[in-house]
Amino acid sequence: MIHGFMANISPNIGDNIEKNLEPENSLDRTDRRILHLLQADGRLSNLKLAEAVGLSPTAVLARTQRLAREGYILGYEARLNPLKLGRGMLVFVEVLLDRTTPNVFEQFKAAVQVRDEIMECHMVAGGFDYLLKTRVADMAAYRDFAGAVLWQLPGVRETRTYAVMEEVKHQTRLAF
Repeated sequence: MIHGFMANISPNIGDNIEKNLEPENSLDRTDRRILHLLQADGRLSNLKLAEAVGLSPTAVLARTQRLAREGYILGYEARLNPLKLGRGMLVFVEVLLDRTTPNVFEQFKAAVQVRDEIMECHMVAGGFDYLLKTRVADMAAYRDFAGAVLWQLPGVRETRTYAVMEEVKHQTRLAF
């Protein structure tokens, strides 16, 4: 792990994304190499990272801090096994709101933020308003979640549920 710059990374990924919309062509070859290496192994030490890109540890630390400050690096996290932690069922949910007003959107967005079962929430174009990615223990837990939480979210008119039978590909790395 590279020490000293983690405090500068916003806990809300959206904060860094919205503040830092620079085009990727502002990165030089070394910056891109650092990003590729950290994306493959976020625990890579500053010394190993410096060796891999052929710069001093001080220079690499400065670059890494800058990349975090500019929003290219949003944070670091461990990938956990959901099966071992009682969250083995992955469910995607289409959500259609009863009306599409700024107030309803804001209420819905605020409500999904506080639910740990909802891992991701995306406003989408098309036949519904939001796509949710949820994780629960099993179908019984999903049924409880749907009744107690999902259908009670502000403005929800209709939902469509897609229980995942097999996760064919799961990738968090960006191709750039």
